[in-house]
Amino acid sequence: MTSSEGKADERSGRNVFVTSLIAGGAAGTFVDITLFPLDTLKTRLQSAQGFLKAGGFTGLYKGIYPVLVGSAPTAALFFVTYDEVKAAMQPHVPAHYHTAIHMGAATLAEMVACLVRVPVEVVKQRKQALILDKEFLGLKILYRGYWTTVLRDTPFSIIQFPLWEYFKAFYSFHIEREIYPVESAICGAVSGSISAAVTTPLDVAKTRIMLASRTLLSSELTIPSVLHRVYGEKGFSGLFAGFAPRVTWITLGGFIFFGVYEETRVLTQTIFPQLK
Repeated sequence: MTSSEGKADERSGRNVFVTSLIAGGAAGTFVDITLFPLDTLKTRLQSAQGFLKAGGFTGLYKGIYPVLVGSAPTAALFFVTYDEVKAAMQPHVPAHYHTAIHMGAATLAEMVACLVRVPVEVVKQRKQALILDKEFLGLKILYRGYWTTVLRDTPFSIIQFPLWEYFKAFYSFHIEREIYPVESAICGAVSGSISAAVTTPLDVAKTRIMLASRTLLSSELTIPSVLHRVYGEKGFSGLFAGFAPRVTWITLGGFIFFGVYEETRVLTQTIFPQLK
């Protein structure tokens, strides 16, 4: 590799990092704030104490403050990782293997993003369900749902992101041009709704674990044991508690998120042409 090629690759990597950082942060913050009430309803429907005791339809913005702090870095971390892995791997791999790259990039991106997402989710969901913690939540509690969240979000992203990439490529091929941000947003909404529907039981388990009493042992807070308990209490419907607000939230969120993400990328590259 020549020195000029090395500098070009370095500049390209820096451009991907900056645009992903800005676009991902903007998109994540916008979606989480706009659709927060739907997320609160979903959390309360999934809580063990029941919808009404968890707050019902009141105080739908309870827990918004940790989201205001954590949304931008969480989404930015995800997209920086996802786009960097794609940019590094795709030029060296045949196109028909790119779906595997998208899956791998999404998996790694979720693991990185969850380092911020999980403590934010724990604090947010406990406030949404009106659980009053008189003492400071230590790291053990804040990260108690880390692997559950990774195991929930990884299948979600493994379904969503390859579908999003496929829908974009399929549509672009048939209209014979690059798709617009709004068209990418529609692809994101459809892929998100499918992913949300399939992974709802994992989301139920994640919510129950994050809302669980401090005194419960970690052996009682595994995904299989929690889902078995939920099924024993409420049957099959319990495994899909919060299905409607979750799918609605993620469908709308997917449209807004991917739309804002693509628009912000275009805007960033317009303001800073050196990032193209």
